[in-house]
Amino acid sequence: MRENKIQTIWAAGGTVMNGWLAIPSSISAEAMAVQGFDGLCIDMQHGAIDYQVMVTMLQAISTTNATPLVRVPWNEPGMIGKVLDAGAYGVICPMVNTRAQAEAFVAACRYAPVGHRSVGPLRASLYGGPDYFAKANETILTMAMIETQQAVNNLEEILSTPGLDSVYIGPSDLSVSMGHAPGFDPRFPKVYETIVKIAEAANGHGVVPGIHVGSVAYGQEMIDTGYRLISYLSDFRMLQWVAGNGLKALRAGTPAANTP
Repeated sequence: MRENKIQTIWAAGGTVMNGWLAIPSSISAEAMAVQGFDGLCIDMQHGAIDYQVMVTMLQAISTTNATPLVRVPWNEPGMIGKVLDAGAYGVICPMVNTRAQAEAFVAACRYAPVGHRSVGPLRASLYGGPDYFAKANETILTMAMIETQQAVNNLEEILSTPGLDSVYIGPSDLSVSMGHAPGFDPRFPKVYETIVKIAEAANGHGVVPGIHVGSVAYGQEMIDTGYRLISYLSDFRMLQWVAGNGLKALRAGTPAANTP
């Protein structure tokens, strides 16, 4: 089976640099994939991406060494199975708030006897190889999102879920659930303290912590804190940022302000 680069990096004690795709385009996916990200996540929850476009984006990513991930819209086994059959090498599942929800998520990603994923990998066997069925359970990554106070309250139980590889912090929803404004890189003391504690607890359980960040500086802080997967902005956010700053600099006659 084709190597899962994210697994390889984690096994060596390294940190994964992950890209994020919200634009429904195989060209955008390909452009991001050739930048050198270790992994790329196709966002089917908040991105503008449907299933058929997702398949073409997976095909574009497969021309590179980036490991393809998909964030599904919800903890629903039908969609989880379909994105895996299309060739996703890992699933990020939103709003996992209890041990039972974490167990259901993991089971949807695994073939029997450890799970209940239905057999029919289709494109996944083209991407992964002829031994896909035999090795999928040990190669596919399960990443549960921790993004509510309820999930934090149940963190130890969630982290004890057999087969759960990683937890992934959604900073906006976590901040909102604690009574603060949404956004990347939260500095609210209670939220920041919780983010640090999640990393410590996850590493203590042998579960890899990941987080989405909006700046390089905050990303480095998270690495120093113990996070081992950093997702940086998204293709959509980067387009907004570069276009907005470039236009502002051009109109102001200050090209040095946005020199690539």
